Amino acid sequence: MLLLGACSGNEQVTLKDLQKQGYVTVGFAGENPYAYKDENGKLTGEAVEIARVILERLGIDEMKGELTEFSGLIAGLNAKRFDMITAGMFINPERCKSVNFADPEYSIGEGLAVKAGNPLGLKSYADIAANKDAKVAVMAGAVEIGYLEASGVPEDQMVFVNNQDDAISALQSDRADAMTMTGPALQSRLDAAGDSNLERVMDFEQPTVDGESVRGYGASAFRKADTELRDAFNAELDKMKESGELLEILQQFGFTEQELPGDMTAQQLCEA
Repeated sequence: MLLLGACSGNEQVTLKDLQKQGYVTVGFAGENPYAYKDENGKLTGEAVEIARVILERLGIDEMKGELTEFSGLIAGLNAKRFDMITAGMFINPERCKSVNFADPEYSIGEGLAVKAGNPLGLKSYADIAANKDAKVAVMAGAVEIGYLEASGVPEDQMVFVNNQDDAISALQSDRADAMTMTGPALQSRLDAAGDSNLERVMDFEQPTVDGESVRGYGASAFRKADTELRDAFNAELDKMKESGELLEILQQFGFTEQELPGDMTAQQLCEA
């Protein structure tokens, strides 16, 4: 990052710059299965491994991970703490105002976990809104906050947490009656917790916003000025989609063909 420190906020960082630097500093939020450190301290996850393959093919062999809270990723990118962020972040028009998203590498729906037996009968965000005593744990800055609000859940029914493990803790300690995050992330946290007192709501009804089902599309992101770098990243990502390599990596982290992004592009999602 010292090489980049002299650049102004609007000056483009090119692929050649990063090849000369020899590494990329990546911001991530510690979200399994998207981007996290494993038990050996290695940065991994579906977003990380996809980025790692692409960057190596672009001539950049080293990734330096910088852990930060999810809500601070975009600010850190634009402050040049990171060269890119790869944390499974959903593309949406509001975020597109601040960053240059690569094309999506997966698509996914939401998940909900509750106490065993689902004592409050929560099968949707609307059910949470309808029960004024129900509280749901959600990560600060996450897209789920907007979905909850659109479903009528007021802020005083949300328990804001900094990471996924804090969401599990909130549910276990009765500070929350439910927790929500994307489906694979939710399942990975439940599997890791191994707590028989918690369960996933398997018949969860996906939320809708303005009559449309919310299906998120996750991608890496770059600074607005770094269009050449983003375009080079996209070109390699397209090759992985066509060859089937993208699905192979996704499957290592619990994704299936249902989570492939199809032909959706960042431009389409930014203009939605």
